[in-house]
Amino acid sequence: MAATPDHLWLELTSLCQIQCGHCRAEAGPQGSHGTMELFDWLGVIAQAAKAGVRQVRFTGGEPTQHPHFGNLVYQALNAGLEVEVHSNLVHIPEKVWTVLCHPRVKLATSFYSDDPTQHARITGGSATWHHTLRNIERALMYGIPLRVVMARVLERQRLDEGRKLLTELGVDRIDIEPVRGLGRAAGRAAPDVNQLCGECGLRAAAVLPNGEATPCPLARWMRGLDVRDVGLAAALEAMRPHREYIAANVPPATTCGPAGEVAAASR
Repeated sequence: MAATPDHLWLELTSLCQIQCGHCRAEAGPQGSHGTMELFDWLGVIAQAAKAGVRQVRFTGGEPTQHPHFGNLVYQALNAGLEVEVHSNLVHIPEKVWTVLCHPRVKLATSFYSDDPTQHARITGGSATWHHTLRNIERALMYGIPLRVVMARVLERQRLDEGRKLLTELGVDRIDIEPVRGLGRAAGRAAPDVNQLCGECGLRAAAVLPNGEATPCPLARWMRGLDVRDVGLAAALEAMRPHREYIAANVPPATTCGPAGEVAAASR
């Protein structure tokens, strides 16, 4: 029987308004929505609910840029799944705010510094600090459950000052994490399994924009079967060798991130 993950990442797109130098999906303005159609994603959501998945996490790229974002979120909610949306909060159309304000939707975003220049250097966008901060404030005003991840990217990054700024705004969950040396952050280096948390494929799994299942968005080089060909349950079962390899080579961590390094958190 296939192992059922607690949560399933649905990576809707590699399209993003910004191009962070550490992006694990190597997303950016030249990205695309991949080859998964609306009915393909709807099928994955239905199969996830049937399999006993507790939560789906919509991610990208920037998932709110997907043309069927709202439809997919509502379908997940109707299927009884918990929903968390991972957005850069650079630009949120009014119709998307309506979706995010649903009482069973949670929101996650990234923030890097109280210094707009540092933030722009990390994200590759000159006005991202202002846009993201404004939309964090708006999410708090609407009462949307929000967590903010602050990744250590620069040597002298103003993480403590950034966390203080967010705390003063009213953000009550801020996770400070190391950058994973995967995706764009790895440069030309080969993927390193020790950058994973050790439970990829067990607590979590992911479906990419090309339909492939993988143990985690960070473990995307561990390619799996296409959910359109075999279904979600079979695709999860086919990841067994990847799960076993990760479990045998990486010690479990208490938080998601490189093995042996636990993220500091302010709750």
